[in-house]
Amino acid sequence: MKLHNFCAGPSILPQTVIDQSAKAIIELDHIGLSLLEISHRSNEFVAIIEESIDLVKSLLNVPEGYEVLFLQGGASMQFAMVPMNLLSVNGTAGIVGTGVWTSKAIKDGQCIGKFVEVASSEDKGFTYIPKGFKVDSHLDYLHIATNNTIYGTEWHQIPSFDLPLVADMSSNIFSRPIDVSKFGLIFAGAQKNLGAAGATLVIVKKDLLGKTGRKVPNMLDYTAHIKGQSLYNTPPVFAIYTCLLTLRWLKNLGGLAEMENRNQAKSELLYKEIDRNSLIYGVTEKEDRSRMNVTFRLQDEAMNESLSAFFAQRGIVNIEGHRSVGGFRASLYNALPIESVEVLVEALQSFEQSHQ
Repeated sequence: MKLHNFCAGPSILPQTVIDQSAKAIIELDHIGLSLLEISHRSNEFVAIIEESIDLVKSLLNVPEGYEVLFLQGGASMQFAMVPMNLLSVNGTAGIVGTGVWTSKAIKDGQCIGKFVEVASSEDKGFTYIPKGFKVDSHLDYLHIATNNTIYGTEWHQIPSFDLPLVADMSSNIFSRPIDVSKFGLIFAGAQKNLGAAGATLVIVKKDLLGKTGRKVPNMLDYTAHIKGQSLYNTPPVFAIYTCLLTLRWLKNLGGLAEMENRNQAKSELLYKEIDRNSLIYGVTEKEDRSRMNVTFRLQDEAMNESLSAFFAQRGIVNIEGHRSVGGFRASLYNALPIESVEVLVEALQSFEQSHQ
């Protein structure tokens, strides 16, 4: 049975990426060595990381003055690394609370310096994106999460602010074109739209660095990684190689405009069924619905196990909601084909018919 993987992360990868990485584990490009045993200082790996950085810059149209890094520690490491590098000793950072990941960013950031929550959607269970809030221009920067995997909300429009904007784009980077110049720093864990878990992408405006008045350990200092060209220490070679293959796949498909069209078609198809189906309902405000993580619940949650079993019989896996909120969540990342969404929609229709 073909499985339709709606996992929120680590997520589905393009089949070509899996095939090529599996082949490289046996032997990389006929060099007589496995990808897993080459030196990170070798010409082969330097070429891999240089091409990966070039493709990130090309796909996102990264302007001059920005540096692209591949780091470790996941997006969660950035909750501390960002304030260490951007928050001045006596300064304050702002954050917009839209769920678990911004809450964790506040908690970790407050170990470094002062944070204020300028707006939050917690009053309605994080089911919408705050709008119309004011931001003090004296803040060192403002932190947002552009997509919220647990609750299923997404910033479809990024406001302009009179201060640097830091964005956690772990779950929607490369899903659509973005204006990088609006941001001072972007970070994203790889395990959703970019590659295998283990690598973290950072795009930072270089002139923001070195102004905090604090000493930063080298491993947590963006400047050290820039000088080392993402090779300050041994990088996650396999994870970065899967990023390279995924970036090539994105380019060959036509880039981010094409991905946006595909992702819009997938999400519209599923949301249409959620709004039509009498047994389920969407969790988030319609104007803030995520194209990446579609959350829904049964009107009668006593039927949850029955629906999960119904999905499993059809090869639909990893669709249960996050353990903290329950319900169901279909993650529609770039590599998920629309055929899988069609199977999910047909299953929801059949389940409804069987309970009439």
